[in-house]
Amino acid sequence: MTTPYPKTPIKNLVGGVFVPVRNLEKAKQWYKNIFGLEGGEEYFGHIFVVPMEGTAGLVLDTMPQWRKENGDIPTYQAPSIQFLTRNIQASYQFMKENNVELVTEIQDDYYFVFKDLDGNLLMICKSND
Repeated sequence: MTTPYPKTPIKNLVGGVFVPVRNLEKAKQWYKNIFGLEGGEEYFGHIFVVPMEGTAGLVLDTMPQWRKENGDIPTYQAPSIQFLTRNIQASYQFMKENNVELVTEIQDDYYFVFKDLDGNLLMICKSND
């Protein structure tokens, strides 16, 4: 017998994905260039939210409250965000042409890992739709 999950006020929806960045202006331009993003709004002097399909938005945040004593911010050291593509080969080539630091080659003809300007590990995966 399956016990039903309790009712919760929390939505089953990802509202946004936060990415720690050191320089908001540089990060905004890099992400817009690499992912073809348009628009976006800045909040509180340290957050930039740009709309994306599938979530409410990608949130670039200098995260002042999470910085170390020396002012640095930890970066993702394992790919925690997956961006989708219909053409993995073309996406890999695009990253090379834009001098994005590639961490892996295309793996299993399905994904590859790269770094953003701040050293965060991110992933591109082939979408089947």
